Amino acid sequence: MSESGPDAVADPGRAGPPAAPVGQHRPEFPELGCYGLAGHATDPHILLDEARAAERLGLGAMFLSERFNTKEAFALAAAAGAVTTGLGICTAATNHNTRHPLITASAAVTLHRLTRGRYSLGLGRGFGALFDVIGLPRITSAQLRDAVELYRRLWRGDTVAGHDGPAGKYPVLHLDPTYDEAIPITLTAIGADTLRLAGQIADAVVLHTFFTDDTTARAVRAVRGAAEAAGRDPTALRIWSVLAVVDDTQGEIARLRKLVGRLGTYLQGYGEILVQVNGWDERALDEFRTHPLVLGAGGALDAVADPATLAAIEDLMPAEWLTASAGGTPEQCAARIADQFATGVDGVILHGNTPTELVPTLDAWRRRRDPARFVELPSNPGRSRR
Repeated sequence: MSESGPDAVADPGRAGPPAAPVGQHRPEFPELGCYGLAGHATDPHILLDEARAAERLGLGAMFLSERFNTKEAFALAAAAGAVTTGLGICTAATNHNTRHPLITASAAVTLHRLTRGRYSLGLGRGFGALFDVIGLPRITSAQLRDAVELYRRLWRGDTVAGHDGPAGKYPVLHLDPTYDEAIPITLTAIGADTLRLAGQIADAVVLHTFFTDDTTARAVRAVRGAAEAAGRDPTALRIWSVLAVVDDTQGEIARLRKLVGRLGTYLQGYGEILVQVNGWDERALDEFRTHPLVLGAGGALDAVADPATLAAIEDLMPAEWLTASAGGTPEQCAARIADQFATGVDGVILHGNTPTELVPTLDAWRRRRDPARFVELPSNPGRSRR
């Protein structure tokens, strides 16, 4: 599969996006990313300013989670890509089972060409209970493997006839015989099975918020070990950790909402897997979930709880659980970013902030970082090398 995008030389004899314009923006911090529309934002128009700000501040990539409200992943990716020139864009994540494979594959090609190669298709397992409610099959590793292979065949210009596999039964799948599109696939992963799968089939991996440093290091080893066992170059995968960051310039209410509230919301929804991978006390999770403050919350804690409730919620959590984040002064937050890179990741997504809220931490990171370490990182967050 041939290379294309802003970090490669365009071949005028092949199909694909035109060459990137000379002098295309190069981010100051290709090793750092942020989420667009972080939290429970309901006005997608805000994303336009966020994407521009992320690029202006030097962030390397913007990641876009998907919710079935005003956060449809492909629409957001197109908007972010259209108002920037060098910012990497990744859906992290959408699900393969919510769209026909031709829709997903063609959307990825559209975004690939729209952004001149800055886009990575990010997939994940999603939530089984939600799929049960809306009538979709729960996602398996076999389905993800099958879907990824279908996308890549379509991006190579293949015609897929008579497909009958875990991802579905399709008489004919075809996009364009001239296609030879190198679109990286990013897989979001928490548990051991998905980490191994990512090493086997993905180009990049996004881990999860509130991983301890030890958990992150184990995840990195699992991904790269699975890649090597599959005969792939383990260094060719780009691994992103996700670090919740709230420096003290944002104030105590922001800390409670973005750290305590967000971790509490994860514990409400899928605390079992997070506690398991971190080796935390499962009894503490049970006690947390059955406490009247949590049972009576009436929704996601980071969305509905007031500051007084969040302060009380914090007392229900073992103190060590919140240390899997970054807080304190901007310099202390920058030190926690350095801790992430010490685990072996290639990039860190600074979670829970608009780009402008990250300015103090970015200033502190600028003083601490070694630019030479990250100079070869490409604009596309799904690639590991320029």
